Amino acid sequence: MKLTKNVIEKLELPATGQRLVWDSTLKGFGLRLTPTGRTYICQARVRGVTRRVTLGRHGIITLQQARQRAQRELSAMLDGRDPVAEKVRERSLAKTLRDVADEYLLAHRNLKPTSVADINRHADRSFETWRDRPVTEITREQVAVRFREMSECSRSQANQAFRILRALLNYARAAYRPGNEPILRENPVDILSQTKVWHRVNPKARRIPLDKIGVAWNLLQSLRDDPAQTPTSRTSVDIVCFLLLTGCRWNEAATLTWGQVDIEGRLWHLPDPKSRRPITFPLSDVAAKILADRDHTGNFVFPSRGETGHITSARGLMRKISEVIGAPVSPHDLRRTFRAVAAECRVELWRTKLLMGHRVSGDVTINSYTETSDLRYLKPEADIVANWIQQQAVIVLSEKVISLNAPIG
Repeated sequence: MKLTKNVIEKLELPATGQRLVWDSTLKGFGLRLTPTGRTYICQARVRGVTRRVTLGRHGIITLQQARQRAQRELSAMLDGRDPVAEKVRERSLAKTLRDVADEYLLAHRNLKPTSVADINRHADRSFETWRDRPVTEITREQVAVRFREMSECSRSQANQAFRILRALLNYARAAYRPGNEPILRENPVDILSQTKVWHRVNPKARRIPLDKIGVAWNLLQSLRDDPAQTPTSRTSVDIVCFLLLTGCRWNEAATLTWGQVDIEGRLWHLPDPKSRRPITFPLSDVAAKILADRDHTGNFVFPSRGETGHITSARGLMRKISEVIGAPVSPHDLRRTFRAVAAECRVELWRTKLLMGHRVSGDVTINSYTETSDLRYLKPEADIVANWIQQQAVIVLSEKVISLNAPIG
């Protein structure tokens, strides 16, 4: 029928679903009737595929406006323009950095919480001015300028931020390809490699000096024996002791549950460590005693009243340790300390790496013929490290006694 204003308004709306009414004067122009109202549409075939375009709602636009829009759309489709493909392209070109980060995280659900936190932190803070802009607007020149700005504060953070940005933009190039053409012709972060301005950051080697380990251990034990210690303070002390005795990562210890620990069997288990394979570790007698003395009623071995339910920081205690050894030290430095103690005790490197949860690469014998998931056979090595630490503490106390008893003059 010929669509007129009167005809349109007299058309009865369906109770459910939709009904299409086509105009007899302009082929491909029509009206979609639904229980909620009347909407102008147009429809045509583009390269053998039917495409339908919504023009506007009756009452919001006039019949004349709808006809004009329909004529433009139908003419464009007749020339081969695909309105659906154009909408896809528009949506792709409008993807912001925050959009890309969100979709990247959805596509990589197995990322560690720390990696997720780093991606969100850099997307929201390091690249705050780009966060809500289309990624197609990020240029090579802007990347170079922002990299220099961040480098003035921290070279390692600048490297990390732009490696993350490079990964996000590579994802955008692969994921958003309207018409089989990537929305980014190139990754603008490539300018950092092409101009060779990435920073060479030497790995940290900070740790407790071997001759200060006894001092640090004595401080920890004096705090453990202090009856005035609060449960929170005692938890900080115990987790630091555990880190020093096992060489594990902070997050591995902080999130450790009692279900992962077998004190009598002298072992503890990580179902999803950084290496992505479950590992059972031996528990030295010294570490087992520390865990046995703790309250076992909760879920976490090192609990907290915070939202996570487990301890998240031991900054105050680490400051005390730094003061007594005369050098700054962090929880991760205890991991390097464990490595140094193991070397001092002549523990083979591959055994030390396994105890620390590292992959042992480049050795066919170890990778193919050695058990790398159930490490309880390495308990003697765990005990050697723990006993050496205790011996250093005894030596320090003995030296203090000798010093106090030394004759004056």
